[in-house]
Amino acid sequence: MKVLLVGGGGREDALAWALHRSPAVRVLRCAPGNAGIARHAEPVPVAAEDVDALTRHALGERYDLVVVGPEAPLVAGLADRLSAAGLPVFGPSRGAAEIEGSKVFAKRFMDRHGIPTARFEVFEDAGRAIRFLGSSDVSYPLVVKADGLAAGKGVVIAPDRESAAAAASDMLTHGRFGAAGTRIIVEELLRGREASFFVLCDGRRFVELATCQDYKRAEDEDRGPNTGGMGCYSPSVFLSDALRREILDTVVGRTVTGLAAEGRPYRGVLYVGVMLTDEGPRVLEYNARFGDPETQALIPRLDGDWLPALAACASGSLDGLELRWKRDATVCVVMASGGYPGTYAKGAPIEGIREAESLPSVMVFHAGTGPAPDGGYVTAGGRVLGVTALGDTLAAARDLAYRAVGAIRWDGAHHRNDIALDAVKMLEGRETT
Repeated sequence: MKVLLVGGGGREDALAWALHRSPAVRVLRCAPGNAGIARHAEPVPVAAEDVDALTRHALGERYDLVVVGPEAPLVAGLADRLSAAGLPVFGPSRGAAEIEGSKVFAKRFMDRHGIPTARFEVFEDAGRAIRFLGSSDVSYPLVVKADGLAAGKGVVIAPDRESAAAAASDMLTHGRFGAAGTRIIVEELLRGREASFFVLCDGRRFVELATCQDYKRAEDEDRGPNTGGMGCYSPSVFLSDALRREILDTVVGRTVTGLAAEGRPYRGVLYVGVMLTDEGPRVLEYNARFGDPETQALIPRLDGDWLPALAACASGSLDGLELRWKRDATVCVVMASGGYPGTYAKGAPIEGIREAESLPSVMVFHAGTGPAPDGGYVTAGGRVLGVTALGDTLAAARDLAYRAVGAIRWDGAHHRNDIALDAVKMLEGRETT
């Protein structure tokens, strides 16, 4: 098969790693890719957001499958353009991708279909929002969200009225997130433990993927600002079989059925971010694509070839697909540039990647790297590497991942030291009781 992968981050490097290993793949290209992805796929110098250029390229090459990684081209309608021209696409249509592209749409969709989520209000006028935030009906802390895509930065947890009003004003009056912030959601703060849940969909059916757990805060012990994700492990120790069945029934099933009923059949991977509250699972958000860094933890755990699963979604034929997962656990530790998620420098030479990858069952996925003149790599983004390890236990995978992290160096590099530590302690506690 001739396959085009769209995107250029750590998620796409993990997908490129998997697709490159498929015996059915004859040609693998990635637009635009990055320095690390070039190990597995031929780069195509077209930005992931340039839907017109991507469409021209894909039609000219007549790919057998196009796999779209990031959300922006999906929300912009890339899958629609390619599907209309007869190309199989792994990734939802513009209408289905609105479940991520508009938080207002997603919340109202959940309301229509009885999907459990936080209570919310929608505002387009800053004055109305600020009056509401000062009313006796509101309790703090709460959450203020920009409606549209804001690169993971459009969510503010406000501890009091002043900070909530400032966030609302920044978005609605001062245009902090541009068009993405012309509408906002004010919603209750859900308390509990957050988990990541993924399914593959073909428009009517869905197949559950392995569970995983993401860590969003920049610093140890969940301190510091929110990021796009500082690490992940799989499988989650917090999603029991009963919880998984409940999420499949009350969330995933209603979502897939609801989208199809509204004329937006969903094809691709659907991510559901859930908060495990005392009252049961509640949806925090949807993503219309694989998560990052969850993909880096999920991809190596499949016992088999990813290509048939992705192609089955694109062709609408998930019937009979069975996925087998390795018993091994994975841990992914994100190594980031100093200052991330704020401002950071680029161009720092990276040392030790080869040494890290020489360790057994270690994969170093490139999220933000560029080529160095000596044939190595330099930093080119906020999140730079996703250092991932497989182990026969979660503790073993964690130890190996951090051994690999310790081999990699650049000026200003930082990472969390506690990825999967809470899960390992929980498992050890179970073993001693």
